[in-house]
Amino acid sequence: MDFSKLIARVQALLLTPKTEWPVIAAEQETVANLYKNYILILAAIPVIAGFIKGSLIGTTLFGITVRTPIVSGVIGMLVQYALILGIVYVLALIIDALAPSFDGQKNPIQALKTSAYAYTAGWVASIGVIVPWIGWLIALAGSIYGIYLLYVGLPHTMRNPPEKSVVYTLVIIVIGFILSLVIGMIVGGITAAGTAAGAFNSINSSSSNVTIDGDSALGKLAAIGQQMEKQGKKMEAAQRSGDANAQAEAASAMLGSVLGGGDQVEALPPDAIKPFLPEKLAGFKRDSISVERNGAMGVQVSTGRASYQDADGNRLDLEVTDMGGAKGIMALAGIAGFESEKQTEYGYEKTYKQDGRLIQESWDSQNHNGEFSIVLGERFSVKLSGNGEGLDMNMLKAALSSLDLAGLEAMKHQGVKQG
Repeated sequence: MDFSKLIARVQALLLTPKTEWPVIAAEQETVANLYKNYILILAAIPVIAGFIKGSLIGTTLFGITVRTPIVSGVIGMLVQYALILGIVYVLALIIDALAPSFDGQKNPIQALKTSAYAYTAGWVASIGVIVPWIGWLIALAGSIYGIYLLYVGLPHTMRNPPEKSVVYTLVIIVIGFILSLVIGMIVGGITAAGTAAGAFNSINSSSSNVTIDGDSALGKLAAIGQQMEKQGKKMEAAQRSGDANAQAEAASAMLGSVLGGGDQVEALPPDAIKPFLPEKLAGFKRDSISVERNGAMGVQVSTGRASYQDADGNRLDLEVTDMGGAKGIMALAGIAGFESEKQTEYGYEKTYKQDGRLIQESWDSQNHNGEFSIVLGERFSVKLSGNGEGLDMNMLKAALSSLDLAGLEAMKHQGVKQG
């Protein structure tokens, strides 16, 4: 396995797809080599990210955090992985069968290339599910870019006229969406049962030359790619040694380095998180607190939660998360320029940047609840949720501002081991 070639292929597909697809189309490949050298590795990203989110981080609603038990999470990983591997092949069969309908040429190997490489953006972006409250935007961006990759690649691999690529792409996307729903229902059923029991901008290109702003989202992605190449060489050395433990350690180091933005990061210990969950918050008294640090496969995440209540029964729920092991993805999310705003009859939701910090706020005046979240130092997420007739968004913002946010942000380099 040549990891340097794999990293180069991913980078080229994401950054210069128009020049990379002709190269892909001209390569002599086999089904076995495509799976062994590309699909088996990239398809593991959404599986691992989903496990970290579901079993280690969990989902918090109304102050209650739900995690999928480890055993159920592992079973879900295996099932999801097997289904993804199968669906890549099934979609390739569909791409191949549809080719003549769009004046293309049937070729099962080229169809498998098309399926596998079009999935690349979605697989890479699936890491975003780890990021609190904005991860879905990262995953969505990856899926949308994957559609573009498919559209650009079809004329090269399946030899259809470019003017017919739009409809060809749409038909494939519809079928692919249905297949994805099947995966979601099967894996969701497994993990739900267990739980119940327990940007792409700043690119300047001309012909084959590409210049990327190092401070842009793609610049950060390129830097991560360089670290992946470095860790990949270590993994190759471990494979040559034949030492299974060394190979496992190298794989964990690669994942940790990638998610950490090129660095391996040890999340803050519980004792360092606890001071940011004070006994009193804006006149509310704390009635519960929990702080923990979890890790798997080279990725560590620390989370502290506290609940508060005043004399009138109004409640606040504070959550402080150190995404240490995934700070690289947090950085990408922060600089990718995600913005959104939604107005309803009784409230609103919006995501924006202020003073370089990514912020999300929402309020429902009918049910008297809402939340205010902020990302600090491209590493920490602080979220304050409120429920009660005596609350409003201004009170949530004031309560969050009373915390030592600057002190937390100043700890962004703690535990960072340079890649």
